[in-house]
Amino acid sequence: MSVRKLKPITPGQRFRVVNGYDAITTDKPEKSLLAPKKRSGGRNSQGKMTIRYKGGGHKRRYRIIDFKRDKQGVPATVATIEYDPNRTAFIALLNYQDGEKRYVIAQNGLQVGQNIVSGTDVAPEIGNAMPLSNIPLGTIISCIELRPGQGAVMARSAGSFAQLMARDGKFATVKLPSGEVRMILVNCMATIGAVSNSDHQLVVGGKAGRTRWLGRRPRTRPVAMNPVDHPMGGGEGRSSGGHPRSRKGLPAKGYRTRSKTKASNKYIVERRKK
Repeated sequence: MSVRKLKPITPGQRFRVVNGYDAITTDKPEKSLLAPKKRSGGRNSQGKMTIRYKGGGHKRRYRIIDFKRDKQGVPATVATIEYDPNRTAFIALLNYQDGEKRYVIAQNGLQVGQNIVSGTDVAPEIGNAMPLSNIPLGTIISCIELRPGQGAVMARSAGSFAQLMARDGKFATVKLPSGEVRMILVNCMATIGAVSNSDHQLVVGGKAGRTRWLGRRPRTRPVAMNPVDHPMGGGEGRSSGGHPRSRKGLPAKGYRTRSKTKASNKYIVERRKK
């Protein structure tokens, strides 16, 4: 994987850094795994805007991803590595030996033609999915379940990974991408390897229009608002601002908003870093 800096032949390309897409092998998605994707534009059922700064963007079709990896013991061959407009990671098309096709999140280093499998008694190789009870300690993992059978919910975005630290009884201790150390049930599934497209963090849009293509509208700075609209609004000239806080008045930048009575607090060994 690599990134390319474009020549400044237009103002929009002057600062543009694009993904090389070296790992991508095709631009034609599997039709049977596509679904329509309707957009709300931040509006509710009454048509009122309830979420600001959303709308527009390029038309997309959803790729149906297998997050559960519940087809156990059946080997699959990686047919293609593809771009997915709905996520930062690349996806891989798997051809199972029984003829079924499925999309999964592609791991870093996954190659076309490679065989991968999910199950309890499989080798801890890149792309294979297995319960945390069968993964060697210290292994880099991604696409982790939080509840057995739920499907992967953690470490799914480009370049992210977690590390299996320890096991004790029915819980495994995992260090998550945020730095949080958390206990997860050992019968939860995880995939070996880090998520693909780790160069995504180096990509630079280069112009405002590219952000609009992603469906994001311009965001108004709180200090540019009036006092009626935001706690940080108002003031003469540039003297406005004050303590950084949200529109609802909650302090930002370090203030902990997590509930002290949340049931899952007992599973967190170490909080994420600020």
